[in-house]
Amino acid sequence: MPTSSAEGRNALADLVDRLIRLRRTVAVAESLTGGLVMTALTSVPGASATVRGGVVAYATHVKHEVLGVDEDLLDRVGAVDGEVAMQMADGVRDTIGADFGVATTGVAGPDGQDGKAPGVVFVAVTTPFGRWHRELLLDGDREAIRTRSSIAALELLSDVLVALEK
Repeated sequence: MPTSSAEGRNALADLVDRLIRLRRTVAVAESLTGGLVMTALTSVPGASATVRGGVVAYATHVKHEVLGVDEDLLDRVGAVDGEVAMQMADGVRDTIGADFGVATTGVAGPDGQDGKAPGVVFVAVTTPFGRWHRELLLDGDREAIRTRSSIAALELLSDVLVALEK
């Protein structure tokens, strides 16, 4: 779902339209993507009917203090973890009052974090009906990792919507 191509913009518009049609709302918690997921969603005309808001929780303590990620989990595994991503998505969904929570956490580089190498990323989507996450092992420079992470988060949201529609 690259947002810079016509195909990507169409896929993004379809995603927002599907959320609106299903009368579902979305909130986003971002770390390494720093607002790219929210920027993509809100670039679609009419997105205000479904997008509720977001939190850029770049610092680890913000993940705990604002989004409610378990402090013991953060101490044990660090901020780059699938369960952390799901708790971020749960936290933003609960805090903002949305049906779907989307989250990104990972290492964009150039240095590692919490024992994880650049390119290790987790994206998550949570709903009242379930929780999903994906681990990504990306290569490229910092910008490429951030961009591909935001696309992966939107693709996961799209996949979850398709699965829930069945």
